[in-house]
Parts: sequence; structure tokens; C-alpha cells
Amino acid sequence: MTETPATNPTTPTDPSSATAESPSLHERLTALAERQIAEGEVLGVAEADPVNLPMIRHWTDAMGDANPLYTDPEAAAAGVHGGIVAPPAMIQVWTMPGVDGSRRKRPGTPVDAVLAMLDGNGYTGVVATNCEQTYHRYVRLGESLVPATRLTGITGPKRTALGEGYFVTWNVTWYAGGEAVADMLFRVLKFLPRERAQGPGEDATTTGGNGLTPARDAPSQAAPFQTAPAQDGPAQDATAQDATAQDATATRGDASPRTPYPLRPAVNADTAFFWEGVAAGELRIQKCADCGELRHPPGPVCPSCRSAARTFVTASGEGEVYSYVVHHNPPVPGHRTPFVVAVVELPEGVRIVGNVVDCDASRVGIGMPVRLTYRRMDDELILPMWVPLEA
Repeated sequence: MTETPATNPTTPTDPSSATAESPSLHERLTALAERQIAEGEVLGVAEADPVNLPMIRHWTDAMGDANPLYTDPEAAAAGVHGGIVAPPAMIQVWTMPGVDGSRRKRPGTPVDAVLAMLDGNGYTGVVATNCEQTYHRYVRLGESLVPATRLTGITGPKRTALGEGYFVTWNVTWYAGGEAVADMLFRVLKFLPRERAQGPGEDATTTGGNGLTPARDAPSQAAPFQTAPAQDGPAQDATAQDATAQDATATRGDASPRTPYPLRPAVNADTAFFWEGVAAGELRIQKCADCGELRHPPGPVCPSCRSAARTFVTASGEGEVYSYVVHHNPPVPGHRTPFVVAVVELPEGVRIVGNVVDCDASRVGIGMPVRLTYRRMDDELILPMWVPLEA
């Protein structure tokens, strides 16, 4: 395969292909990265709004953080900080660029050109692999934070389960009055999405009304979803069916391969039982085999009794929206904006994150009753999603 022609910037290139007259993508990418790394830390600009109490209240409400040192002036004044401070995990909030990125004129970062070259050569898939934040001190009301970004490395090409790609790493430091208050290491994998042949009469770029590309129902062999109360282990009543089971068992009219969905879940020893349940049409919630506490997302150790013994229960498949966001920007591979991401509270006592589909984003609200459905995203992946209960 030869280098990408200038007239077709989205055609993938073979990093090993090069001539004396035309350096390969890998060579151009490496040279660009070296220049951007040598540029060092590039200072951004402060946002129009300093650290403020209304935004802290919104964030703590959404996260369920009831620490009075963040929102109660009297409690904070009597505390170790002598006044209200912002939750450290909010650090990125104070310098977000806004929905369309044009709220304030801001300089570019050393990362932008590298990501743009990858996008322009077909490496449009993206998944975050690392995010490590270090907090040097709490930030206080009225402080204006300024981000500074430096590119620290690029590795590749690497062959991964998602496809061939490059790992891009950068650091952001936030300053208040010239003092570093927090740092973040961020790494993404930019990869070439796997391609497939289009089916008869099918447009590979078509998206469904719910903003997913293309969201197919789960295969007919999926087991019916259970409507009975939560129970240990696999579902017991194989005959209980509802609208969710109908969603899960609908089949597609043709067997042509689907476009690979670019965002893949991490499946490991802790989460395999969950995805096996999805394939079987069950919503499985991890349960401590010793103290019985339910937990989600799943993990290796019970946070209450520290036991490593675990099992699961099968949830009812209904819940209500606890919190949600309507995502407009930046673009997300496999989605058409706007789309809704919600935290759904289950009657079993845990919360789970997922897309709300099959309804306009303006209809979604806190407390909205929802039920589970399943969508086939490609030939390998099925995702659990949520629809209005009355749908």
C-alpha cells in the first residue's frame, strides 16, 4: 500500500511504505511528534469564569458527593481549609472549552496537529486508555485556572484487538496564579477501524434515529430477559418475556457483515460474567458471596468486607434516570450527536451507565422510568441500552 494521496486524506496508509520522494505516514508522524515534543509546555488561557460555588453544587449533585466542605459555607469555615474548596476531581471542569469550542479564543496545543494527522490518514477510532491525575492542593472560590499542555510521546504502529493504531500521550498542568495545582497524564489509542463490505442497499454511513451507527437488535439466540425479582446466578424462568426480550430476539433481514463499532468495552476476569449475561439477554450485577452486597461496576474485591468471593444476581431490567448528559461535542465515533448518556438507578440498589435511545433527548429527565433493551452494534458486539418504560 502506498502513501495517502493528497486528494483522499482519509485513506489509511501503510506505515512501512516509503520512497525517497515520499516519506511514509509513520515517518511524517514521527517527525511531527518530535517537533511537537520539543515545543514543550504550551500555556493555554483562563476561562471566563473562576472557580465558583454554583458549578461545584451542580457537580456534587450529579456525582452524589455530599461532603459539606464543598458546598456548606459554615461547615467549610470550621473545617481544615477555612473555607469552601472545589472537589479535586473537578479540575478539568474549570477549563472545558464549551459546547462549540468558540466561547473564547484559545491557542492550540502540541497535541492537536498529531491527532489531526492521524484523523486525516484514517486513524479515526479513539479510545482513552489512561487518565492519571495528581492533585497538589485544593483550589478555592475565585481562583482562575490556566491549563498548560505538553506532548510527551507517541508509540506505534501497534496491533491491538481494536485494530492497528498509535498510542498518543500528553500531560496537562493546571496553574493558579503561577502555582501548579494539578497534573494529568492522558493517553489515547487512535486506531484504524476495521472495514467490511456493505450489505445490499445499505449505506455504511447511515445512522439510526437514536444516534447510533448502525444499532441492530441482538441475535435471536439471546435468552429472554427476566422479569422476576433479582436472583442468584443465571436466570431461572426461561419463559418470562417482555418488550425487552422482543428487542433482544429481533433478527436482521440479511446476514451481511456490519461496520465494526469503534468503541469496545474492556472484558477481563472481573467483567466477563457481565458481558456473558448481555449475550444471554440478562443484566447481571456482581454480588459479594460472603456479605451479599451488590456492586457495579464489578471489581475483584468487595468494598465492604474485602472478600474476593463473588457471584451475581440477575436484575429486573427496569430503573429510573438518576442523572444524565446530552452530548453535543466533540464528535464520538459510532454516534451521531446529540445523544444521551444516563446514570440509571436500579431497584436492586446499584447504578449503571448507558445510552437512552428511541426517544428525543428533550424527553429525557431525572426520575424518568426506563427499561433495558439490547442492540447489536456489529457482528461481535451487543450493548445494553435503555428506552422509556412506556416505549
